[in-house]
Amino acid sequence: MKRVRSLLSFFLAVALTAGIIGVFTDDVLADVKLGLDLRGGFEILYEAKPLEEGQAITRDTLAATVAAIDRRVNVLGVAEPDISIEGSNRIRVKLAGVFDQDKAREIIGRTAELRFVDINGNVVMTGADLKENGARPDFDQYNRPIVTLELKDAKKFEEITRQNVGKPLAIYLDQELISNPRVEQVIPGGTAMITGLESVEEARELAALLNAGALPVKLEEVYANTVGPRLGEEALEKTLRAGVVGTALVVLFMIGFYRMPGVVSVIALAAYIFLILRAFTWMNATLTLPGIAGIILGIGMAVDANIITAERIKDEIRAGKSILSALRSGTRRSLVTIVDANLTTILAAAVLFFFGTSAVQGFAITLIISILVSMLTAVLGSRLMLNWLVRGGVGQSPGYFGVRERDIREL
Repeated sequence: MKRVRSLLSFFLAVALTAGIIGVFTDDVLADVKLGLDLRGGFEILYEAKPLEEGQAITRDTLAATVAAIDRRVNVLGVAEPDISIEGSNRIRVKLAGVFDQDKAREIIGRTAELRFVDINGNVVMTGADLKENGARPDFDQYNRPIVTLELKDAKKFEEITRQNVGKPLAIYLDQELISNPRVEQVIPGGTAMITGLESVEEARELAALLNAGALPVKLEEVYANTVGPRLGEEALEKTLRAGVVGTALVVLFMIGFYRMPGVVSVIALAAYIFLILRAFTWMNATLTLPGIAGIILGIGMAVDANIITAERIKDEIRAGKSILSALRSGTRRSLVTIVDANLTTILAAAVLFFFGTSAVQGFAITLIISILVSMLTAVLGSRLMLNWLVRGGVGQSPGYFGVRERDIREL
């Protein structure tokens, strides 16, 4: 009865694994977010400079800048940009699927400091006087594109217009004069307009820029890189092809050399690859070329754990132990070696994560996740399935473990 339960447990685990992978793989692959190097796009590295003399560039300042940039890039049609702080004064922006460098620079790097200036050169209002999301594209009575501004303090704006009736009230964005309307009458209600725009698209982008808010620092471009969509597609195709070929060779080697433990390790490997991709989608992480390298290296680590276990079991069988006894002893003795190897790799990956750049950090975090998942599949999963098979009466001959009977020292 125990043998039947063990075999049923094994086949149920295999069927459940195959079923989950078969049903959810397409959804998982569709949810994987590709990075700039695989999808193509535009990358800029900025150095933050003070807007005013004496301004300190702190971590909070950089975080506020990142938040402002994140709001801005929606104008470019990027739903999930990769924006990260590097070092003490740098910000890296990766925009997958964006190839218009000039437009990206204009939207991202512009300080966007809005100022209302009277005829005497006095700044009477700034972008801080705008309501949240108070700028919107619109049309005037002649169907020309404008931007309507909703201000926080209607009475303040009414008083400003009263003092400037018959005079121009210039509107500047940074140092550029974008509108210079003449105040014909007192304007109640706290609504201003920016006129003189050339197109609806310009009005839409300007409104979005104002709603995103001014940058708290000046951004100076240090480095820029564009990856074409075809280049990214070729990189992904070649990387996947190499991964498939490498995995196929590993599968053939494991089955041919280790027999039954090899078959079990292949099942665990399939579960490992699926869980890694699922973990990426749950974390909303971006898959890059270094990330794929981390996954492939993780495959090697997962297979290595199975090889260590299989070799330990073979050693115990050669020493003359029964199959079940060799399985118990081999899995127990191999565990310490596997844990030590994985822990040292995790420590090395942690160092890379804390001191590396964004690309290195992507590789490091992928490797750490890969190792943790491999501990679940290659150590726990493989051992459980192998135990179920042996206790179910399968693999009672040394040949099932790749051991020849003449190599057994005691029969």
